[in-house]
Amino acid sequence: MNGEPSDLPAREWRPTANLAALRRRASMLAAARAFFAERGVLEVETPSLSAATVTDPQIESLSTRVAGLAGPRHLVTSPEFHMKRLLAAGSGDIYQIGKVFRDGEYGRWHNPEFTMIEWYRLGMDDAALMDEVEALVARLLAPQRVLPASERLTYAEALRRHAGVDPHAATEAALDAAARRHGVACDAELDRDGKLDLLMGLVAGPRLGRGRPCFVCDYPASQAALARLKPGEPPVAARFELYVEGIELANGFHELADAVEQRARFQSDLATRAARGAPQPPVDERLLAALAAGMPDCAGVALGFDRLVAVALGADRLAEAMAFDAEGA
Repeated sequence: MNGEPSDLPAREWRPTANLAALRRRASMLAAARAFFAERGVLEVETPSLSAATVTDPQIESLSTRVAGLAGPRHLVTSPEFHMKRLLAAGSGDIYQIGKVFRDGEYGRWHNPEFTMIEWYRLGMDDAALMDEVEALVARLLAPQRVLPASERLTYAEALRRHAGVDPHAATEAALDAAARRHGVACDAELDRDGKLDLLMGLVAGPRLGRGRPCFVCDYPASQAALARLKPGEPPVAARFELYVEGIELANGFHELADAVEQRARFQSDLATRAARGAPQPPVDERLLAALAAGMPDCAGVALGFDRLVAVALGADRLAEAMAFDAEGA
């Protein structure tokens, strides 16, 4: 039965993506599942609500309360912790396509709810996983778009080339000067990694992957996140990111499997959060117990599926690649 006419104009209720975009999105989802099936990678599903969440100072969770459960439940920012528990339990190679959630992220290329493809490959390191990421992206963009072979730059090479600084040697004053040269102004008090993030995000990143995909690898040890460190000087992490047409699509690691080192990193994150006056999320003790029990040597990566669809469509913003963005939902 029809109700009273709505006062909303049509643009307020219609999807943010057109039907052609949604069909392309569906075909890319099917192609992704076929890609992993061919390689014998098991599809899994893990919870969207968790008792623990990430400690990463750059990521904020959305939280809620559930009747009958003690403490808050956090919408996952990534399925990573649960998937690593599956790996420790003997799952073998696994992947997941699902929704993840992050607070404070809304804009042209951000939405607080988005779709992530995350997968883990036993016996691979970060270099081998880059090859597989490149193969998946090429498969999902074909046949409308054929990508040339990727470029691979270290984090230091990317910032030297596009921001004019050496991230390992530059003083904080030099980082500030580089930002000013490129017209980047920031009133917030940033630590060294914050200043590097600013240069990568606003200066180098938009210039990467133009014409061909670009992997940025060997991040500073201070930005290792959940990656293991590589031997040598300066210390760098076995971490990479993929850029296509100036858009960051994926973040991958040769995974850290040492529970003691992982706990130390969580505590370091919490100390950084405390210094910034940020919330103190609970450490995931179940993940640490899984690492202590023994997680196999593996590499893992998270890929922003909505952004990849936007690249496939030649879209100007993320909303054009999803049925409804946060504002229209």
